[in-house]
Order: sequence, then C-alpha cells, then structure tokens
Amino acid sequence: MEEDGAGLPSETRAFRSILSKNEVFGEDNTCPKQVTPVGGSGSRNTSPSGRAGSRNTSPIKTKPRGFDEETTATFGKAVQPDVQMEDNIWAMLPEDLLNEILARVPPFMIFRLRSVCKRWYSILLDSSFLKFHSQVPSHGPCLLTFWKNSQTLQCSVFSLPLKTWYKIPFTFLPQWAVWLVGSSGGLVCFSGLDGLTFKTLVCNPLTQTWRTLPSMHHNQQRQLILVVDRTDKSFKVIATSDIYGDKTLPTEIYDSKCNTWSLHQIMPAVNLCSSKMAFCDSRLYLETLSPLGLMMYRLETGYWEHIPAKFPRSLLDGYLVAGTQKRLFLVGRIGLYSTLQSMRIWELDHAKIMWVEISRMPPKYFRALLRLSAERFECFGQDNLICFTSWNQGKGLLYDVDKKVWSWIAGCALQSYNSQVCFYEPRFDASIH
Repeated sequence: MEEDGAGLPSETRAFRSILSKNEVFGEDNTCPKQVTPVGGSGSRNTSPSGRAGSRNTSPIKTKPRGFDEETTATFGKAVQPDVQMEDNIWAMLPEDLLNEILARVPPFMIFRLRSVCKRWYSILLDSSFLKFHSQVPSHGPCLLTFWKNSQTLQCSVFSLPLKTWYKIPFTFLPQWAVWLVGSSGGLVCFSGLDGLTFKTLVCNPLTQTWRTLPSMHHNQQRQLILVVDRTDKSFKVIATSDIYGDKTLPTEIYDSKCNTWSLHQIMPAVNLCSSKMAFCDSRLYLETLSPLGLMMYRLETGYWEHIPAKFPRSLLDGYLVAGTQKRLFLVGRIGLYSTLQSMRIWELDHAKIMWVEISRMPPKYFRALLRLSAERFECFGQDNLICFTSWNQGKGLLYDVDKKVWSWIAGCALQSYNSQVCFYEPRFDASIH
C-alpha cells in the first residue's frame, strides 16, 4: 500500500483486518497457549468444559489474528459486533497522535502492524515514534528463554500481559559458546568464549542489534550482572569474582557512556553461598557463608561491605531476588526431610538487619514443582514477581508478591533441560550504545 491521500482509507481497512504473517517475529505455535478472559464477549476457555458437546455448549467465534486463528468461547452473553470505523475520520489522524497510539501498542503487536503500509513498516526508524515509545509505561514483564538446539541459538518470549509465547530469531548473534547473563531495561547480556577468548556482548532482541564489549582488565570468566539506566539511556555491567573462586580479582564496571571498564575494590575474602546476585536500589547483593550474611556493593561509592543478616534455620538452598525500590527477597527450601520440606519467601528488614517471612508456597504447588526432594530449581524475579522453574518440569510457577497470587506458566519453551530463563522487558528504545 502507498502512503498518499488516496491510499489512506485502504490503510485503515488493512489495519482493521491485518491477516498477513510477520517475517521476523511470530507467535510460538509449537507451545501450548494460555488464554485470558475477553471483556464484552465473555471469556476465552481452552478446557474441555468449554467445547461443544460438553456441559457448556456456548457458540464459538473464530476470528483472524494475523499469526494464526484463535477461538473465543462465549458464555451466555451476546457477541458484540465489530465497531465500524469511519475511514474519513481515522485517515486524518495527526502524525503525533498516531505515533502516541502506536507507542502504546504491545511491542510484539507492532510487527503485525508493520504490514499495513510503507510508513508503518519503517516505524521503528521513526524518531518521533521512539520518543513516544520511551515515555509510555512498560508493556509488562515477559519471560525470555534461551537455549541452543542443534548448534543454533533459540529464543522464545512469554508475554505475561498477553499470555502468549513469541519466538524470536537469534541468528543475528555470533555463533559463540554463549550463556545468558541476564536482562535489564530491554537489553539482554550474554557472555561466552570466542575460541579461547572470553567475551561479553549486549543486544536488543526486538531491534536485532548487538555489540561486543571491550575486554576487561582481567579478562576471564566472571560473575556478571547488567544494569540499565533509562533516564540517561546508558547501561553498566558489573563483574565481581571469578567463577572458579579467584578472590584476588578487583571488581570491574563497564560504563556504556565511556565504553571502558574501570577497576574498583577487591571483594573482601568471603565464602560465597551461591553465584546468584541481586541488584536493587543501586546496590549489589551476594550471599556468604563465612562470614554469614550478605556482601553488598554500593555502585555510587565502589566499595563492598558486609551485612550480618543471618539466614533462616534449616535453609537448604536460597536465592536472592530483587524487588521494586529497596525490597530484597530470599527464596528457598526449609526442612531436613523430604516430607517436611516447604518453599518460603522472606524479605530483608534493612532497619533490623533480619529476614522476615512473608509467604509460603502452597503444598500442592510445591509437590508439582519439585517431585523429588533432591530436585533442583531456579528462581529469579522482577518488579515483585518471582518465577520458579524446575529442571524436570515443562512449566514455570509465578508468584505475585503484591497480590499474593500463585499461577502456572505452561509452554514447551521451558522444557529444555539446558534452557536459561530470565525476566525481560521488551523495548524498542533500548540502545546498545
């Protein structure tokens, strides 16, 4: 379609019907879907009770979605007809208003809209759209799963607001032996070996852009964490101790504004419980066994200090999870015997320097997540959401700290034994420079 005045009405009609498939991003149809209620026309239901011939025999309406077809079941409510849009009105939308509307569309939906016309196809290069996009609230958290299949990098993203899996091609990355470091502010960080050389790279999966960071002063495999500052559109990568336990290495910080690594204080000699780290309120936290408690690194001062916050008794394995603002959570199993084990969540009381229990995983979820007492699990969080994954389960368990709600996340993207998972915030305006 063209962008001239005569073509605008057809552009509007195309926007309403969007049937073409996207060439780059698409729904991951190999994964089972979770669906959410649809307002106005009833609820969507994939259970047997919602199928014809069962107790609930409501009519089913099928409508095109662009990537595939989705069935919507109605439950006794009249189906609302599609709203008729006046072409002569919608075709005359001011440019800034149109950009503001598009900026509020979920990022994965933008790729479907790009098939409407040439102008919308190049929208990701439009500085006005990117400006509006940077000012609107986040689409919401997503789960990014990354793995290698037949020497090919694979990636799928589960949108929690849309409850849909999307497959993202990762062929734009170099074919190194890479592993996932983490994600922040729309960027994803990987580290790996290019031959025998240790390298770190940062990418934006949505824009398919990436770059390799300069080598560290002590360039070897380190514990890394990515931190994005959206206010000044920059990011930092913090490198702490060596993954093999070398305690003589100084802390190094990469700053994208100056494109260099800077040397800082060596972490005091401690015995770490885990390589997992949590970053919140400009502070980096690690668990320590000796001395017992936490090691905290202040990003603004560049110094380490010990926090004597003793762990709960009979804690088998613990994960630090960063919440919003200053909230820091500890997640782990309690109990010496398999029949008495339970999963609990604590929050650090910064004033009293102690862990306060705030929640326990219901037994039915605990038994479904970990069928064996020796089974391993992973735990990570973002914005007061905590996700649990088990190596032997093809699903994840999500806990909302604020709402105190537990829910399952199903999908084949979590089934691979070698998959790596983290929270991810899709953003077009996240720059790798």
